[in-house]
Amino acid sequence: MFSHITVGSNDLVRAGQFYDAVLTPLGLRRRPVEPDGGPEALCWVGGVPYPRFYVYAPFDGQAATPGNGAMLAFIAPSRAAVDAAYAAGMAAGGRDEGAPGLRSRYAPDYYGAYLRDPDGNKVHLVHRDELLA
Repeated sequence: MFSHITVGSNDLVRAGQFYDAVLTPLGLRRRPVEPDGGPEALCWVGGVPYPRFYVYAPFDGQAATPGNGAMLAFIAPSRAAVDAAYAAGMAAGGRDEGAPGLRSRYAPDYYGAYLRDPDGNKVHLVHRDELLA
């Protein structure tokens, strides 16, 4: 459906620490960025080359800002992975936007958590049996 998603960061070291902590329990790993990505970019992938998740210093040189109404949602392989990713993200400088738990208003098996990364981007971690079937 899509090739990649990109968010901006004002501190790639801090962003790298946050996303390494959050995405590792979900089975994503950091990979080198393509040669034209430059040193001001980070990339994570799952078990296939695409889709990819990137964090960049903005190309225009302006400060990175979170999108109003934008959210990154990552599929977790289990409820325990949601819990682990949320806890790791909070320990790595994230801000709470909704602790792990069932969100039955979406679906009976919808288990998720919400937090903000150090740059203010909203991150959602979700596990549903249906998504992994």
